[in-house]
Amino acid sequence: MTQPEQAPRAAAPTAVPPADRTTTLAIGGMTCGACVGRVERKLGRLTGVSASVNLATARARIDHPAAVSVTDLVATVEAAGFTAHLPEAAPAAPRPDEAGPPAAASAAGPSADAEEPADDRPDARPEDGDGAGAERRRLLLTAALALPVLALSMVPGWQFRNWQWLCFMLAAPVAVWGAAPFHVRALRGLRHGAATMDTLVSLGVAASFGWSTYALFLGGAGTPGMTMPFSLLPAAGDGTSHLYLEAAVGVPLFVLAGRRMEARARRGTGAALRSLAELAAKEVSVPGPDGTERRIPIARLGVGDRFLVRPGERVATDGTVRTGSSALDLSLITGESHPVEVGPGATVVGGAVNSGGLLEVRADAVGGDTQLARITRLVEDAQTGKTRAQRLADAVAAVFVPAVLTIAVTVLGFWLGAGADPQAAVTAAVAVLVVACPCALGLATPTALLAATGRGAQLGILVSGPQALERLRRIDTVVLDKTGTLTTGRMTVRDVTHRTDGRDPDEVLRLAATVEQCSEHPVARAVLGHVRDHRPAVRLEPAAAVRDFTATPGFGVRGALDGRTVTVVRPPDDPTGLPAPLPEAVRAAGAAGRTAVLVTVDGTPEAVLALGDALRPDGYRAVDHLRRLGVRPVLATGDRAATARVVARQLAITEVHAQARPHDKAALVTTLQEHGGRVAVVGDGVNDAAALALADLGIAMGGGTDAAIGAADVTLVREDLQAIADAVRLARRTLGTICANLFWAFGYNLVTVPLAAVGLLNPMLAAAAMSASSLLVVGNSLRLRAWQPPSATRGTRRSTAASRHRTNGTWESA
Repeated sequence: MTQPEQAPRAAAPTAVPPADRTTTLAIGGMTCGACVGRVERKLGRLTGVSASVNLATARARIDHPAAVSVTDLVATVEAAGFTAHLPEAAPAAPRPDEAGPPAAASAAGPSADAEEPADDRPDARPEDGDGAGAERRRLLLTAALALPVLALSMVPGWQFRNWQWLCFMLAAPVAVWGAAPFHVRALRGLRHGAATMDTLVSLGVAASFGWSTYALFLGGAGTPGMTMPFSLLPAAGDGTSHLYLEAAVGVPLFVLAGRRMEARARRGTGAALRSLAELAAKEVSVPGPDGTERRIPIARLGVGDRFLVRPGERVATDGTVRTGSSALDLSLITGESHPVEVGPGATVVGGAVNSGGLLEVRADAVGGDTQLARITRLVEDAQTGKTRAQRLADAVAAVFVPAVLTIAVTVLGFWLGAGADPQAAVTAAVAVLVVACPCALGLATPTALLAATGRGAQLGILVSGPQALERLRRIDTVVLDKTGTLTTGRMTVRDVTHRTDGRDPDEVLRLAATVEQCSEHPVARAVLGHVRDHRPAVRLEPAAAVRDFTATPGFGVRGALDGRTVTVVRPPDDPTGLPAPLPEAVRAAGAAGRTAVLVTVDGTPEAVLALGDALRPDGYRAVDHLRRLGVRPVLATGDRAATARVVARQLAITEVHAQARPHDKAALVTTLQEHGGRVAVVGDGVNDAAALALADLGIAMGGGTDAAIGAADVTLVREDLQAIADAVRLARRTLGTICANLFWAFGYNLVTVPLAAVGLLNPMLAAAAMSASSLLVVGNSLRLRAWQPPSATRGTRRSTAASRHRTNGTWESA
């Protein structure tokens, strides 16, 4: 998608340069850091163009002058050997009165991948689609064919008569068909004058299999009864060429397995944007001049148009209520559980769910100007960026492949020029290619990540990738959302106070709950739930028994039952006139951050219900544990300041930001980062998605929205905030494992490549070293599956002292 940047605030005295644009392209066909570097370099050669390519999201964010069109950008990427296209949804149907294309609609929502090939979609799951199924079958068949070859080639005692011909027949389909993806990508890179890790894999397989074919047919290795001993140095003087079939099958097997595990570990990158798209209404009901009603696509709705919102439907777009009143559930937009009462003149947000009556709304913003679209762009922009560590890794990968190729060619030329036997020269060159093939390097991170994510899932911790783990151990500030994160997110009745010498308490609750049955308001559901769960002996009348029911937005409900007039309303601002002990109950509810609801029968105040959103029982312990780890807690919530201060006081949090909208939370994260903080955000709502993506680390509660979970780096599934501390410890252990894996992966190359270059390492041993390196990396990573958090953490979690630190959220009317 292409977005013009804002114009300068003041005109310059000289000629104004063309307005810059920012375009996001979906890139297909990238497999390693070298591919990322090639795309960035190709785009960077265009005048005035700078690009940042993200391998994980398969997106390129490109800043370019208006003179460089999107077509030029796509052609440049395709000239580098990759696919590129705009990640836009299909064009919407234009309004009948519009002459041009719906530009606003095209820039509004998140990207769609309907036109994207299955193999190149950045959010494609490896288990989905025909292409993914074919790759899985390729891996399974490659393993079935390669394992016997590896066993026979590396265990001389198992080598029977004509074993080498059986290995050749098994290795041929692996070298040709199993390694076909590497060969295709290597040839594509060759056509564009570039080399990637696929080039090394392809050359290693081709050289090993080609030499083995020569040895079998022309070098004497095909003689019946031939055995190939396992030796450290190439055998000389026997006149028989050696076989390297184990290298020809082992290399594609390990690389295919490693890349599949890596793809599984980082799948679902586009889930956040897709979930945001699902919040937007697809059709809307529009009243006609004659009073009739018709359904039209949302793209045909314009500013100033009127539309209807029935109970249970989503508000189609941002607007102002013209007629009707209701309560809107904004939890999917704001992350807050309290409903908002709206009436004529009130503003509404697109994506909110109508919980009450019929509304007629005038559209104030459509397409890319809505709040939902702005949140979408914040998440998309944040996810398109790339960290400094990623750039360093891409640079190393871009140098690694050409360096290995240069060494192999140099070794071959040196030995031939020195008059050595051609077999010795080819042996040394093949050994360099095989031993430097990046199997262990490719497995170091994904295997550790796979083991860590599997163990984390058992502990209720879902981690998106190695960069998230790296940032997790270094965070020093955590921004906590309130509702659904520090609280349960479910509104409940926390306290009931009856007046002295009043009616029977059960009778009062029966009357209140029966009247509330006529309302769809969340407060009504809380009252009904309280009576059903805690007063099972109370028998409720059917809703049809209530007469003259009315609901006043921002005030409460009223109805007649059994000849009595019952109201469940907001208490007066000054409760002094209420009978004892109701005034104290109202004040106590306000001091605790709860919502006070007054029940009257025939005009006589009978009871005060205190409703709220319960703090998680482990909230205090979790925050205290974070503080002990050196992490500063910050509370940022869309709730009102009084409730936020109560929650902060209960949790001993000193920094509070109340009434924070999505852009406020994102700005808070940016401010904290500008002051040198390494910021983590813990949230659960769509309003948290932008802050989660902008933060150094995003942590989402598993019970939150899909957008928040998709934008986060870490998701806490279990209802236990102390999982944050466990996640930090798991991150440190996993990063230690990854570092050990990478040390081994690079270390054995640094040792074995010189040995192979001087002829002291034959390809058989090189293949064994490669295989052993991969197995050691996998084995070291699998140790994470048995990792346990410290017993002190378990002891803390079992403690019940945290139950004393509870508070409640609030419900407040608009």
